[in-house]
Amino acid sequence: MRILKLTEESRKGLLEELLKRSPNNYTQYEAQVKEIIDKVRSQGDEALFSYTRQFDGAKIHAGNVRVAREEIAEAYRQTDEKLIAVMKKSLANIRAYHEKQRQYSWFDSKPNGVLLGQKVSALASVGVYVPGGKAAYPSSVLMNVIPAKVAGVGKIVMTTPCGRDGKVNPATLAAADLAGVDEIYKAGGAQAIAALAFGTESIPKVDKIVGPGNIYVALAKKSVFGHVSIDSIAGPSEILVLADETANPRYVAADLLSQAEHDELASAILITDSEALAAQVSAEVDKFTAGLSRRDIIVKSLENYGYLLVAEDMDAAIAAADEIASEHLEILTANPFEVMMKVKNAGAMFLGEYASEPLGDYFAGPNHVLPTNGTAKFFSPLGVDDFIKKSSIISYSREALEPVSQDIVQFANSEGLTAHANSIKVRFEEE
Repeated sequence: MRILKLTEESRKGLLEELLKRSPNNYTQYEAQVKEIIDKVRSQGDEALFSYTRQFDGAKIHAGNVRVAREEIAEAYRQTDEKLIAVMKKSLANIRAYHEKQRQYSWFDSKPNGVLLGQKVSALASVGVYVPGGKAAYPSSVLMNVIPAKVAGVGKIVMTTPCGRDGKVNPATLAAADLAGVDEIYKAGGAQAIAALAFGTESIPKVDKIVGPGNIYVALAKKSVFGHVSIDSIAGPSEILVLADETANPRYVAADLLSQAEHDELASAILITDSEALAAQVSAEVDKFTAGLSRRDIIVKSLENYGYLLVAEDMDAAIAAADEIASEHLEILTANPFEVMMKVKNAGAMFLGEYASEPLGDYFAGPNHVLPTNGTAKFFSPLGVDDFIKKSSIISYSREALEPVSQDIVQFANSEGLTAHANSIKVRFEEE
């Protein structure tokens, strides 16, 4: 991996390079995505099934687009029992963590007849998109579905691509059933997003769409936002490790590679104040990479977006990490909790040498659907809040409204909204 001195110039150059990975920069695909969405919106199932044949090579129709109970039962038989057991443990951890995020309605009353409050309601329906291309991700099924279940969403619909044989990855189906998905459909890509956003004869319209996907899925979610809500427009995976001379270089190297193997656009960055550690990590990366199954992807990822940055001191390292605002931030320092308190921007923080990033991906409980491409500066991980909405509650008695009525009338008149003013005045007309 390349080793660079962290300077103002190198920091700016790195940020520019990383931002090139954002789906917002892939405008060349937007016209194609729009065409797909428009056709599915106007032609429904006909367009959906046509695109499925074109892109996935599968003959899907109204009779087999929805996954049947028999297919789910078969999926359980085809999935390793040990994996099922692990998914159940992971599910329990994810549920327990997200239960702590629950919000409840509240009301506040005063003796004069004023009642104010906030009513919390779960969304009626949510669509979960699950990728099915190069790899299957049952962990993403759990992470997207469980917070929706905890929130109390009325109906959870899942779409995922199928193979040429019309079958869905069995581990994905098993995870969906364990998590409590209500309906599963064989549909992928931008056409699946369009089906969830607008509905077809077979697939119901939902109120919100969540879940990761390729550039076509990301742009499709961006396009339908406003017709439905979405979680985020996710970019490629990324990890940033903050480390000092006390860090184990083998651990750092292994953790960087855990994200580099996702795809060629994934970023893996170490920022340290130790030149010796950077050199040791580089050597360990080479050793590990040689024996890993996704070596070709890793090599390209590191060539594109792999960096070992040496900062003047830890304060400079922390400042750079905050500016990058990485999806995953590991803190491997003598006192990671002290460093954590100085960091503001990160999707998820992993503290100490035994909190490696895959722990969060699969098992610990916090959500692994995280903001990318610097959006951790203003976005949060997926959670229960993403599956609820809030309504303000206002109730005044006559006795409470009368003393403030003239204040409201004056405010309304100042904005030229005399009908607003009148709706207050009419309640206190001389009888």
